[in-house]
Amino acid sequence: FTGSSTLRKSLIVLQFMISIFLIIATVIILQQLSYVQNKDLGYNREQVIVIPFDPLLVPQYDDIRSALAAAPGVLSVAGAYEEPTHIDWGDGITAKDDPKPITVNALPSDENIVKTLGLQIIAGNDFSQVDVRGFDTSNDGANLRYSFMLNEAAVKALGWKPEEAVGKTIVKNREGTVKAVVKDFHFRSLHEAINPLVILLDKRLVGTLFVKISGTQVSRTISGLEQTWKQRIQTRPFEFHFLDEDYDALYKAEQRTAAVFTTFSSLAILLACLGLFALTAYTMARRTKEIGIRKILGASLPDILSLVSRDFLKLVGIALVMATPLAYYAVHQWLQKFTYRIEIQWWVFVAAGLVTIVIAFLTITLQAAKTASANPVKNLRTE
Repeated sequence: FTGSSTLRKSLIVLQFMISIFLIIATVIILQQLSYVQNKDLGYNREQVIVIPFDPLLVPQYDDIRSALAAAPGVLSVAGAYEEPTHIDWGDGITAKDDPKPITVNALPSDENIVKTLGLQIIAGNDFSQVDVRGFDTSNDGANLRYSFMLNEAAVKALGWKPEEAVGKTIVKNREGTVKAVVKDFHFRSLHEAINPLVILLDKRLVGTLFVKISGTQVSRTISGLEQTWKQRIQTRPFEFHFLDEDYDALYKAEQRTAAVFTTFSSLAILLACLGLFALTAYTMARRTKEIGIRKILGASLPDILSLVSRDFLKLVGIALVMATPLAYYAVHQWLQKFTYRIEIQWWVFVAAGLVTIVIAFLTITLQAAKTASANPVKNLRTE
């Protein structure tokens, strides 16, 4: 029976190894998801409605924006080329006094973008009506001069400090003045570092509207926006979604992974417990006589349960020792996909071990207690 017993014990160790591995991985994945979902992105994505805007309507843009801003529950309206999570327009800019170019992402927008998205200006001032009037497109743009905002990453790439950047002239196709420096914000997923970004005042390229709402009576606010839209625009249906949905969509793969690991870790624990339950039943059946004699000699139920569970819990301990380094390596490698990530905490491994040990102990106790509480004389007669 030695070979058969060794195989059974090995299977128990393997099952609990898998269970512990999956528990640790699931907890770490859920922690990272919680981190990315709650991290301060540097802009406000809550209660912001996103509405696709037809570039053909740009000549009416100011009137449409004003009408939407007047709807009940609307705090502010801004327009930009695209949503923050979609920014991928790459371009080059140079400082006027340094011809060496740097590569940046670009976001054409109107003068309300900072207010509506809650961007934080750390140097300089927001776009103003003076800047809007200075965007002169007459005479084929002969007098046009851009107004720019740079993020911290762009300022650093240019070799400046934020205060030094304000008022500088940079060239992006044509010259413009740096009005302000905004604090770095995450316009891509946390898998990636924050790239240099230039926000340029150019309402001709608006393709997306952002509507910041109060958050009370949301349905009424949306109905008001839809009514205003239909009154002003007959060529395009009213379509919208919330800005935070775009951000959540960046982590669909991780959410699916978490769901799969949660399901499989639960299934693995169940299978491991069933195996342990069966092995306990088998062992107790073989030790019926021994247990009967111990009870006659004065052993209590806790004494017998301790005797029986000791060997099985050693198997769980072996599984824990073997699974821990494997799980650490796996989750560490997975976290490397994120530029911004959590630190792996030691307590996760301790908690996974304790949970597994408690579940195993309860499983053993449930089966062992039947034999241990039986009449010892009856057990001896059975033998």
